[in-house]
Order: sequence, then structure tokens, then C-alpha cells
Amino acid sequence: MTETQKGYVALLIAQTAWGLSPLYYKAVADVPAFEVLAHRTLWTCLLFGLWIGLQGRLGELRALMTGPQAGKVLAAALFVSVNWGLFIYAIQSGQALEAAFGYYIFPLVATVIGMAMFRERLSGLQYAALGLAALAVVVLGVGLGALPWIALTLAVTFSIYGAIKKTLDAGPILSVTAEVVLLLPIALVWLVGAYLAGWGGTEAQPAGAFGHSLKDTVLLIFSGLITGMPLIFFTAAARRLPLTVVGMGQYWNSTLQFLVAVLIFAEPFTHWHAIAMPLIWIALALYTVEAFRREALSRKARKATRTV
Repeated sequence: MTETQKGYVALLIAQTAWGLSPLYYKAVADVPAFEVLAHRTLWTCLLFGLWIGLQGRLGELRALMTGPQAGKVLAAALFVSVNWGLFIYAIQSGQALEAAFGYYIFPLVATVIGMAMFRERLSGLQYAALGLAALAVVVLGVGLGALPWIALTLAVTFSIYGAIKKTLDAGPILSVTAEVVLLLPIALVWLVGAYLAGWGGTEAQPAGAFGHSLKDTVLLIFSGLITGMPLIFFTAAARRLPLTVVGMGQYWNSTLQFLVAVLIFAEPFTHWHAIAMPLIWIALALYTVEAFRREALSRKARKATRTV
């Protein structure tokens, strides 16, 4: 198997795992969302901390958390925690379809963030793609009587998170480890409060599930693996494949989430969704065509430069 083939396999594993992750969070729907988030932070920190330790990179981790990039790491940690927590809430509250919609529009929102933060310019079909995405949001907002705030918040927070990560001089695993280490004190305080004072608990979702239910205990421990495993494979793919290809893999993730929401969770797919989703799919198709066109032009320019 060539390195490129290994990259495609790794990308497929990562995006499939992310696409099917709603099944996991639905399985722990009897645990309060913030408590699931706290456990996700705890076990991801332990898993990635062990990984970094075995690689002998604890010094790099310390330098990242205490050096000039510490502020960026903290900002990234806050945005990703909001994204993670809202995604868990969306799945538990029967809004997985809207979460899938959010990750569908993420590449388009990321383009707008890129324009605002890095002065990136639109070209060609990207204008039409953004227009169709905006129209889809308006259709859902008018049709359902409210803006799809979960979808928009997921897309915006993940886009800003990606923009911050773009400016970090650190690999994805090292930076995620630093993020969860910074979030760990908050997670531990919340878990103690959940067990001692029932923080976040309700009659339907009693707090302090860990240790009281074998199923929930095992699933909560696995939250670190659910978070870490796809990222490791994604990193392997990013090293072997063009970024354009890696970015397009996001659509497989979103499509799996969409299918899980409609076919497995049986969430209502209204005629408003039937109008908005094709608009998004057409927008993404236009966006993809333009991305590959720009990649081809870039390769041709580099080849011409090398020839000269």
C-alpha cells in the first residue's frame, strides 16, 4: 500500500468515526450533556497526555502552554469546548439533523472567517456557493419559525477554532493536548460538583452517572478514545494527502450524521429541510469544483516556476 493509499484509508476512518459519533452520544443521553463534556475532556487529556509522554514530548507541551502561544491555545480551548458541548446537547435533545446541517455549512462559514481574519479572497463559484448557503439558512429560519442557531453556532465556533489553529505553530495532537489540559480544572470541578451536589442533573438525567451504571461508566471512559482516535487518523491523512482532498472528507462526515439523524434517530425531515438541504449540497458542489480548480491552477503555477 502506497503512502497516498494509506492517507485515503486514514481519512475514511477518521471521517466515518466522526460521522457515526452521534450514535455514541445518543447512547449516553441519560447523562447530562455538561457532565459528558467534562468526562470527554478528562479522558481525552489522559489519553493524549499518555501519547505525548510516550513520545517524549512533554517538554514541547509545557513550552506551548507557557510560551507566547498560550493565549491562542486558551482561546482555541474555549471555542472547541463550546463546540463539543453544543454538539452533545444537540444529539441528546433530538437535534442531530440540525447539527449535521451545521457541519455541512462549516466549510462555507470557514471561507467567510478566512476573509475576515486572513483577508482571503473569494473567486469564481465561491460567490454562488456562499449565496446558496445563506439562502438555505433563510429558508430554514423562515420555514421553521426560528434561525437554526445550533447549526450556525457549531459552524461559527468550529470555523474560528480552525482559524486559531491555523496560526498555532504546533501539530494537531500536541495542541489538542494543551487545550484539554487547560480545560481539565474546569472539568474536574464540574465532575466533583455533579457527584457531591448534583450539578446539571435532572429527573430524566441524574448527575453523577460514573460508577453508578456499568454501561455509562464504560461509555464515559471511551469518550477519550472517541475523541482521540479519529484525530490521530486525521493527522495521518493530512500528512499524506493534499489539503483540498482532506477538506472534502468533511462532507462524508456530515452526510453520515445526516443519515443517522434521519434514518436511525427518525428525526423529522420537513419539506423545509427538503428545500434547504439540496441548496447546501449544490453550494458544496460548487465550492468543491472551485477548490479543485484553484488547486490545479496552483500546481500548474508551481510547475511553471520550477521549469523556469
